[in-house]
Amino acid sequence: MDKIDEWKDMLLNSLSTIWNDIIAVVPKMMGAILILLIGWVVTKILVKILKRGLTVIKADKLDDKLNELNFFGDKKLNFNIVNIAGSFVKWGLFLVFLILATQIMEWTIISEEISSLLRYLPQLLSAIALFLIGLYIAGLVKNTIYKFFKELDFSGGKIISNLIFLVLFVFVTITALNQAGIDTGIITNNITLILGGFLLAFALAVGLGARSTVESLLKAYYTRRLFVLGQMVSFNGISGEIIAVNDISVTLKTTQGKLIVPIKDLVDNQVTIEN
Repeated sequence: MDKIDEWKDMLLNSLSTIWNDIIAVVPKMMGAILILLIGWVVTKILVKILKRGLTVIKADKLDDKLNELNFFGDKKLNFNIVNIAGSFVKWGLFLVFLILATQIMEWTIISEEISSLLRYLPQLLSAIALFLIGLYIAGLVKNTIYKFFKELDFSGGKIISNLIFLVLFVFVTITALNQAGIDTGIITNNITLILGGFLLAFALAVGLGARSTVESLLKAYYTRRLFVLGQMVSFNGISGEIIAVNDISVTLKTTQGKLIVPIKDLVDNQVTIEN
């Protein structure tokens, strides 16, 4: 009988301890839930204010500039700076209130881990901003080079511009990863060797294939310096007044009408400039 009474006392003590623990946890749990609800409301209000403010200052114009660039061939990326900024603020505030809730619950380890994640967010945000800025600059360089070679009627312009964009894209990506705290030593070494060999082979191929283009550019440059509008010139039995000079030809006004002469013919032949 004494043994049964002892077991009964142990059971009652255990139930009492459990009940006391529950009574002690309930207020903390209610406080944590209240903090999360307040955080949810505050986050929605602040994110809405932020998005409206970014819209007022025309931050979405940056989206248009990024989206109009052809980064990868004909495919365009769909950036939305307003939504990106809103997402960062939303999750940042969520982590702040989650830390407060875990501290109320006295979950020290979880609170410390979430705090570490929260401290990492600014570093991640700066890495993303660096990547977007670098990607935008790489796109501008690509389009500028492509337009330059297109004006020269150089068929390899698209390949060259895409290659330069690829190199810049790799450089920007590695820089952004470093900014985010990711070790890129192995990646950098391997990519450097691969790109170095590829660029050397490509430079030789383009250099040999673009000899005629470079030659034409040099001839056009020196022709513009030697011949000016209004000069009377004679070559190969042809005489006329220079009325136009461009990168590929010279237009002469002769007795028989206008004559368009390729710059190559002027450079490769003896030309007499009449006073």
